[in-house]
Amino acid sequence: MVFAWVFVEQGGLPIPSAPLLLAAGALSGMHQMNLGLALTFAALGSLASDSMWYEIGRLKGVRVLQFLCRISLEPDSCVRRTQISFTRNGPRVLMGAKFVPGLGAMSAPLAGIIKMGWRKFLVYDAAGALAWVSSYMLTGYVFSGQLERVAQYAARMGAGLLLILAGGFGGYILWKFYNRKKFLRKLRIARISPEELKEKMDAGEDVLVVDLRHSLDFEANPETIPGAMHVDAAELEEASEVIPRDREIVLFCACPNEVTAARLALLLRSKGITRIRPLSGGYEGWRSRGFPLSLAKDETGHAEAAKA
Repeated sequence: MVFAWVFVEQGGLPIPSAPLLLAAGALSGMHQMNLGLALTFAALGSLASDSMWYEIGRLKGVRVLQFLCRISLEPDSCVRRTQISFTRNGPRVLMGAKFVPGLGAMSAPLAGIIKMGWRKFLVYDAAGALAWVSSYMLTGYVFSGQLERVAQYAARMGAGLLLILAGGFGGYILWKFYNRKKFLRKLRIARISPEELKEKMDAGEDVLVVDLRHSLDFEANPETIPGAMHVDAAELEEASEVIPRDREIVLFCACPNEVTAARLALLLRSKGITRIRPLSGGYEGWRSRGFPLSLAKDETGHAEAAKA
């Protein structure tokens, strides 16, 4: 049961493993379960699920992250945070990913997307899984007496406790959903459609197209819209003083709802750059229509991109 529960939870279903792992540790402390076997099966469940996501990421590419982010209650930030962590720390991210909300679900498929070696993935992910399950099980083991009293009290409360827990969980989901909708409302800004952008490019209009995809997204799919400049979002934000005001600027990213592009476009508009719009559908919107793609014209710092 421990193996199956952890496997399903790490696979993506919103059924928290922490209470079960604490209970397994408590049962081990009361000599009703073998602690070593419980740790082993829990870690194997986590590793099996992560290996599945690793393989899906390796086969499907960045579309996996886009799907996970689309169903996440924290749009875009979940993917961006994982990408930044991998860029800074490499495979070591896997050792602590499960302790960070959102990061655990994204780290395994991203490891597959960047083609991390299978053996390296197994070593780091196994270490992270073991540390994660051990933290809960050993806590339950050490405080088994106190947890037993809590369980007895919970049993006396019966259905009332279940209603309280269900209400709290439901309230948490509603609160996150409300914040998601509120966040997306803030990003309402006029988009330019891929068809409109292509018409402008075919007509020879002076349009500056900026590819804001993270470097890991860009490495996985190095082709971009013809003539687009690949610039990091943070660099473009810092270069707001030298961004041209006399030409139209189109921003695009790889995230659902064009979150990064829309957020940056709103920020730059507040600084007086009004001829700027996100691309509706982002990179996938352009690619899915069969419009031409090419290697990036240049991958430079913000100053060069702004002067182009």
